[in-house]
Amino acid sequence: MTSGRGLGRAFGWLWAAYAVSALGTRLAFDAFALIAVVVLHAGATEVALLAASGLAVGAVVAVPLGAWVEFRRKRPVMIAADLIRCAALLSIPAAFALDGLALGQLLVVSVVVATADITFGAASGAYLKSLVPPEDLLAANGRFEATTWTTTALGPPLGGFAVGVFGPMTTVLVDAVSYLLSALGIRAIGGREGQQSDRQQAGRHQPPPGTPSGLRMSDLPAGWRHILGHPTLRPLFLNTVLVNALIMAPAPLLAVLMLGQLGFPPWQYGLAFAVPCLGGLLGSRLSRRLVARHGRRRVLLTAGTLRALWPVGLAFIGPGTPGLLLVMAVEFGLITCIGVFNPVLATARLDQTPPDRTTRTLTAWSITGKTATAAATALWGLLAALTGTRAAIALAGVLLLATPLLLPRHELAADRSVLK
Repeated sequence: MTSGRGLGRAFGWLWAAYAVSALGTRLAFDAFALIAVVVLHAGATEVALLAASGLAVGAVVAVPLGAWVEFRRKRPVMIAADLIRCAALLSIPAAFALDGLALGQLLVVSVVVATADITFGAASGAYLKSLVPPEDLLAANGRFEATTWTTTALGPPLGGFAVGVFGPMTTVLVDAVSYLLSALGIRAIGGREGQQSDRQQAGRHQPPPGTPSGLRMSDLPAGWRHILGHPTLRPLFLNTVLVNALIMAPAPLLAVLMLGQLGFPPWQYGLAFAVPCLGGLLGSRLSRRLVARHGRRRVLLTAGTLRALWPVGLAFIGPGTPGLLLVMAVEFGLITCIGVFNPVLATARLDQTPPDRTTRTLTAWSITGKTATAAATALWGLLAALTGTRAAIALAGVLLLATPLLLPRHELAADRSVLK
């Protein structure tokens, strides 16, 4: 097994590239919504449309890209995705400086960035599988998960401060530069792709004999066919898509409840969600130890069940310090469970997907998740109008209580690989 001190130079560069782009993204958290409101004076409906449409259209555009990328070398795709995101984001401050920024441009950029996000995520997952031995995949995914929650805890407060001091374009510029640095980091990995691990011939990313070089329509649904036909991935897929949608859909309503009806100041609202992200760091650090002790199936079942129990508590938020502490406690418990669950899920997904279908599988997973979240967010906005903000938040929490029924109950075939 690879030394506990590191997973090799190549992984170090990949991890560094992810860390810098993740920090840039978290610094620019809700930057488009902020620009739409502060600079373009958009209303609530326009802001909601911007958030949902960019995500949904980007997911649709990414469908053929998953099949196209499958048999191509992943590093050039990842570098291209980073550079595209950098250029798209730079167009916003450029248009602002020329007094030509419009809501339509924000929508186009959000679609481009969402498409590149999905493409990069799928390519990087396949590349990681070629870069790291199977027994180290969980450790690698744990580091990515820890980085995600660390940057999530630090980024939004720092980004808010930067916007307050330097203006609304600051974090967009920083995010664009972070993608440029990510591209440079991935390029610095060097070597011939696929040769970092001789045991992983998937890294060559060449089509099997007889595979045509052009894109076929029959290639597009291959990722979904693999997921839905797999006895382990199918329930994990249905569970995670539903759980993520039900967690994210009430998020705008929670902001309305806390900032509007309950009168929390913005800094308390930010603090309520920044501090609990430390739970994600804790959970990601614990995930590998828990798997080694209890096995992957039990960890997925336990963490997956526990994460569904917390959000219903958000319906009982009250004003003042007790309400703030309740939000922080609920979010800390939820995020800790997610921090344990996500790297184990990511490892199981890579472990049980053949190399020639990895990119399409990850693309299909991401597209479905983003589309479901966009649809659920729009639906919960309508529910809030009909039933009230608190009732809609409570409904999402109650529905989450049923999601553990979708988790796989049988042993995972590849459990042995993470127990070594």
